[in-house]
Amino acid sequence: MLLTASIVGASGYVGGELLRLLMGHPDVAVAQATSGRNSGRYVYQVHPNLRGYLGGSGRSALQFVHPDQLAPCDLLFLALPHGEAARSIERYAALAPRIIDCSADFRLSDPAAYQRWYGENHSAPDWLGRFVYGLPEINREALRGASYASGVGCNATAANLALLPLLNPGLIDTASPVLIEVKVGSSEGGAEASASSHHPERAGAVRSFAPVGHRHTAEIAQVTGLSNVHMSVTAVELVRGALATAQVFAAHPVTEKDLWQAYRGFAREQPFVRIVKERTGIYRYPEPKILAGSNFADLGFALDEATGRIVSICALDNLMKGAAGSAVQCMNVMCGFAETTGLEFPGLHPM
Repeated sequence: MLLTASIVGASGYVGGELLRLLMGHPDVAVAQATSGRNSGRYVYQVHPNLRGYLGGSGRSALQFVHPDQLAPCDLLFLALPHGEAARSIERYAALAPRIIDCSADFRLSDPAAYQRWYGENHSAPDWLGRFVYGLPEINREALRGASYASGVGCNATAANLALLPLLNPGLIDTASPVLIEVKVGSSEGGAEASASSHHPERAGAVRSFAPVGHRHTAEIAQVTGLSNVHMSVTAVELVRGALATAQVFAAHPVTEKDLWQAYRGFAREQPFVRIVKERTGIYRYPEPKILAGSNFADLGFALDEATGRIVSICALDNLMKGAAGSAVQCMNVMCGFAETTGLEFPGLHPM
């Protein structure tokens, strides 16, 4: 019997990606897709890439329903604006035994950390400990059979995956600052238009919009345990994509062979992590452009042996591995499906 899944807030970019992935998933039947302002409209009218894929343009095509019409199902994906999932979590939990929340509402396990980074008290603090942080690369075992999984920040995911290969071997000098620069595409800002996303203002821009204090820094500290981590985020002329460049100093002298061993050891256990480090060609290091629509995260590195500086690089699609793709990957693990099911698309080239 197919698992029935519904998407709350399905008219946004993440909701559209969830629909695309779930409609092609052999173990899932999409029950409902909710949208307050688009209720009654066909899904393909908001997500035109799904025309025909959801049953064609006739009356049988999937339509958005109003959130008040949400019915019970096996699993709920919440793709809502900040704060809305937490305010209504009791209602959603009564409708589905499993929930995957794609917002930031349940990412941080500590209410004090949430208050610090989001500037407000959490509206459902008792629920924070019930959610498993939804990054399978670190929480695969905790996700198996879990009832609730949180979303992941796209910038945090890129930064964490860049750092994780270096952590377990103890290669990072934790006394030195860990500096991370993340370059992101415009879809990170969501589907709602704003002054900064207006095309004449956004096109051709390389805009540093969070040189300090980005909220996803809290997720990096929570995942890595590093207390000396600092992140800056810059908007660049992409639609999809995030590229994290993390600079750390080695805890002891290392060689490139040591780093190859560390990265290969990490990637060997991760079905969606690939190592990109070539001697020739234009794609010698990770590049988000070729990952559009893909759940892969590409890792690369470089070493300055004279100073012990390691540059670790991660590229991903912020709407996929940074959001909807990781959510479906979590669902696969939680429900006992093969982890890669419905997520095998490799990306596009050229694009």
